[in-house]
Amino acid sequence: MTNWKNFDVFNPTPEHQLLRKSIRQFVIQEVEPQALGFDQKESFNLPLFKKLGPLGLLALTSGEGMGMDAIASVIAHEELSYSDPGFCLAYLAHAVLCVHNISQNATKEQQQKWLPKLSSGEWVGAMAMSEPDVGTDVLAMSTTSYKEGDYYILNGRKMWITNGTISDDGELVDACLVYARKKDSKDITLFFVEKGFSGFSAGQKIKGKTGMRASNTSELIFDNCKVPASHLIGEEGKALYPMMKNLEIERLTLAAMSLGIGRRAFDEMNKYASQRQAFGQKIRQFGQIQKYLAQSYAELNSCRSYVYLTALQTQFGKTQQRLNSDSSKLLASQIGKNIADRAIQVLGGYGYVGEYVVERLWRDAKLLEIGGGTIEALEKNIAKELSL
Repeated sequence: MTNWKNFDVFNPTPEHQLLRKSIRQFVIQEVEPQALGFDQKESFNLPLFKKLGPLGLLALTSGEGMGMDAIASVIAHEELSYSDPGFCLAYLAHAVLCVHNISQNATKEQQQKWLPKLSSGEWVGAMAMSEPDVGTDVLAMSTTSYKEGDYYILNGRKMWITNGTISDDGELVDACLVYARKKDSKDITLFFVEKGFSGFSAGQKIKGKTGMRASNTSELIFDNCKVPASHLIGEEGKALYPMMKNLEIERLTLAAMSLGIGRRAFDEMNKYASQRQAFGQKIRQFGQIQKYLAQSYAELNSCRSYVYLTALQTQFGKTQQRLNSDSSKLLASQIGKNIADRAIQVLGGYGYVGEYVVERLWRDAKLLEIGGGTIEALEKNIAKELSL
């Protein structure tokens, strides 16, 4: 019988507790000192990213790495986003969209060939699905593939790709999972494309983003790109279901990012409310500020419980959690943004400048209502799943 008295839903095992402690220490020592500067430069901190390799975080849920579960992935994304959501988004693109996808869908031979470099940090990974004119409606993608001898030929453009480039001068990502439809068909196939493949190049790097500036967002171009047949993942034309399964863990970890943003924003406004005085008393004594604090605390903890419950119920490759992963992201993305917004209101003028963190959190939070499934798309999915 489970001893519920000592059960911690956010750290169910000693391994989870140790993971959170080690990431939190890394965040304090390494991530926090650089967060504001790299946001202001709109630059990806590649050397810092590579330090995640020896910690086992770059392949956290892969057998080639730590082989941990969905709760571990949620912990990692919550803790990193508490300090630097932009940096965490680059981590998600690598660890979830690329490495986790490979660990679940590639053959053992493929995993043994690719994952060591991705796990160590020698390679940075990405995933390319969205296109200039196609986002949520993935079946409308125009990037095509066809087989020619021992190669597949890819043609098309991908847009909004996190980690598409990994340096300020536009260096192409080392490895990228690419979804393409079969020529003259809507059937989707998944390929592993490496830097150096003929016809694979980077287009424009997206500058002037509202938030998530510490991760690179780029266009990728496939111009008669030659991909060896051995780099086909799964069966030709059968990638839709694995893609949807990987989107479940993506949405769960994006929800965890919103938790990190919301928790940090709450901590900042709670601290400020105890320090700032107006009219002879601390501002936390005023009803308006009390409402912001109480509402934020209640929303954050109720949502946090839901996200971790969904992670607890998720078993990679077995259970289907689309309804809960969609719902947790729908809820968390809005709560994270709203708490950051209240934090700016509490800090007033100080909240409106980058030095005081919450301005950056507020900007970063907005993407989570768009990326990985817009709130409108999630509402559509949830309503469809609930139909009797």
